[in-house]
Amino acid sequence: MSATKTLEISSSCYHCGEDLPASPYTADQKNFCCLGCKGVYQVLQGHHMGDYYAYNTVPGKRQSGTAQRLDYLDEELIAAGLLDYQDEQMAIVTFYVPAIHCSSCIWLLENLYKFHSSIRLSRTDFLKKQVCITYKKAELSLRQLAELLVRIGYEPLISLQDVVKKQQNPSSQDKTLLTKIAVAGFCFGNSMLLSFPEYFGLSGLEKQFSDFFGWLNLAFALPVVFYSGRDYFSSAWHNLKNGVLNLDFPLALGIAVMFGRSAAEILSHTGAGFVDTLCGLVFFLLIGRWMQQHTYHHLSFERDYRSYFPVAVTCINAEGEKAIPLEGLKKGDRILIRNNEIIPADAILLKGRATLDFSFVTGESRPVEKVLGEVVYAGGRQLEGAIELEVVKPVSQSYLTRLWNNESFKHSKNHIKTFSAMASKYFSLMLLLLAFCTALFWIFKGDVSRAMASFTAVLIIACPCALALSSPFTLAAVLSIFDRNKFYLKSTAVIEELARIDTFIFDKTGTISHPESAGLVFSGTLSTEQAQLINDLARNSGHPLSRELVRWAGLPAKHLVSHYQEKVGRGIRGTLNGQQVQLGSASFLGLDPLSFPQGSQVHVLIDGLHLGYFLSSQRWRPGFKELALKLGQSAGLHLLSGDQDHDLKELLPFFPSLQHLHFKQSPQDKLDYVSVLQKKGAKVLMFGDGLNDAGALKQSDLGVAVTDNINNFSPGCDAILDGSSFSKIPQFIRQAKDAVKVIHMSFGISLLYNMLGLFFAVQGLLSPLIAAILMPLSTVTIILFTSISARLYARKNQLL
Repeated sequence: MSATKTLEISSSCYHCGEDLPASPYTADQKNFCCLGCKGVYQVLQGHHMGDYYAYNTVPGKRQSGTAQRLDYLDEELIAAGLLDYQDEQMAIVTFYVPAIHCSSCIWLLENLYKFHSSIRLSRTDFLKKQVCITYKKAELSLRQLAELLVRIGYEPLISLQDVVKKQQNPSSQDKTLLTKIAVAGFCFGNSMLLSFPEYFGLSGLEKQFSDFFGWLNLAFALPVVFYSGRDYFSSAWHNLKNGVLNLDFPLALGIAVMFGRSAAEILSHTGAGFVDTLCGLVFFLLIGRWMQQHTYHHLSFERDYRSYFPVAVTCINAEGEKAIPLEGLKKGDRILIRNNEIIPADAILLKGRATLDFSFVTGESRPVEKVLGEVVYAGGRQLEGAIELEVVKPVSQSYLTRLWNNESFKHSKNHIKTFSAMASKYFSLMLLLLAFCTALFWIFKGDVSRAMASFTAVLIIACPCALALSSPFTLAAVLSIFDRNKFYLKSTAVIEELARIDTFIFDKTGTISHPESAGLVFSGTLSTEQAQLINDLARNSGHPLSRELVRWAGLPAKHLVSHYQEKVGRGIRGTLNGQQVQLGSASFLGLDPLSFPQGSQVHVLIDGLHLGYFLSSQRWRPGFKELALKLGQSAGLHLLSGDQDHDLKELLPFFPSLQHLHFKQSPQDKLDYVSVLQKKGAKVLMFGDGLNDAGALKQSDLGVAVTDNINNFSPGCDAILDGSSFSKIPQFIRQAKDAVKVIHMSFGISLLYNMLGLFFAVQGLLSPLIAAILMPLSTVTIILFTSISARLYARKNQLL
């Protein structure tokens, strides 16, 4: 009898978990998908940091991408703009690191001192994806520090906006709010404890402590009113000066009256007051405010063209090549733009072959070729080798910058009107009218003391605590549901605005289509072995069409490639199994482009024999057809594309009419189109992805940036949607409308509690015990109802 032993062979990279190629890279009997992952592993092992892999199975990120050039960080002006602090010895810098994603990342980044003795301290903010590093600047330069992060797989993302824009730090606001919540919570708990004798009628037994407890409660009320609740008074006063009644007015009035009556009763020894109710009210209100302010610190919703540009550019002069800050670039400067770099200013092409991707600026998906002497506009990305240009306009006067000088960018978008804000105006007026009517009734009855008691009681019991909590808790629950489904909103108010949208506008390139979603159709004849050769050669390229070829073949790797060459954006060649295989454009392979139909083509040559070509046809994002049909039933659908109209016939079935399809649209055309629809009364939501959509995103009632990597640049917007959740847009809209229903229902519940309390208040019979029961009970009911209802609707909408 023979024994059988099964050997488990790893099929994924030890560092990042990606699939392994046919010939993986190995080190210490571990397999890696690329030299980058292997290099990071060896760096970690060399510094005795192997525990990095103990926290997660595959904690790393794939390292095969091209790292940005960091030589510009040697320039003192640029480094000074990035540093948070520096003196003669020490410097502190905060880097945004998109690769931070797990506990291993935190552990590694907070142990940077083991890699270099000059690093004194490093702290990681997981939510913001930031690492703050303190180091000795005499022994370690900023560039060396950044390169160290790149070597260990945590490349910092640095853009021009990091230097020239002083962003407000939200963490200080969060800390202040959390401190106010802590103070209110501490006082609430203690005042409740000191009020128990009053609730249970024990004050007669312990009369000697009654006054003492009252003074203590009054002491606890002081920080709650004058510190934790201060924002409600300032907001109410600010809005009153502007002739606006918002929900903060009745809240501030209720807090003030509650404090005043409590102080009067305690000082006059006529009662225990409502201090516990007051502290509980402020405590729950602040929790609701904190939930309403919840957002995604690692995402930026207020970006402009500077986030798209690099920090520095390579300038060529008599002394050679030198990196200079972008703001120092002037007319007449000669600059060097390398492969995959952004052109920062309008310039004339002097040397090299310019093949430019302008899809992010104009929406045109096909690369644009420029000849020597031709003007190249800012914002294009060079796809093929290095080129030299002469600047004809500084950055501040380029075409791209003029786009941001539009009036739409100079004025902030109108504040989103929420249901609670609209209802609070009428509620405040009704509350004041009821309180004065109650007081006048008892005055006419000749009972002035009861008139004052009923007046203050109405303001106390009708203080809209539950009303103020219904919106934030409902919307915060929906925000977390959207977050789980990769839909990130700038604020909770966006949810209510989303429920009102009746017109949807889509950009095409990168929004409803994707560069990597092209389908391939082969014209010609291929044998199984020839398809295998194409598959194995294409595996070595990271180009989207090469990856699509691998998916088309669907074959496992078989042959090793030797003499591999790649001309970025043109084609690849190599020797496999003794045969010369070439894949690429007609011009790259020496064929006549005019002999073939228009479109994106990948031709195949094996041993000099042309076997045919793959024709790439644009495909739409998964679920786009169903999405368009669902949205089109109740809303208007429009397309605004900067691309040519070669996809018109394919898109026509998705939209209600030909008049709603618009191609060759400039950024200004898109903005104007949105404005015209709004003047007709439409509530417009714009889906876009590039700089060419930025004006329309800003002008629309809601702007949603669609991206396949939330850490990449996206223009200023109200929400960021991950491309993988694009098909869920109808579900998000239904959830937003259901959230508004929940808010309306919770308002109804809170009004019932108010009516019950007012029954006692108008008679002047409101006791501290009734207030202490009704207000927390209504608050807890609202919190539970809104949170549970929002999640039940999410299950119905298949978002949970």
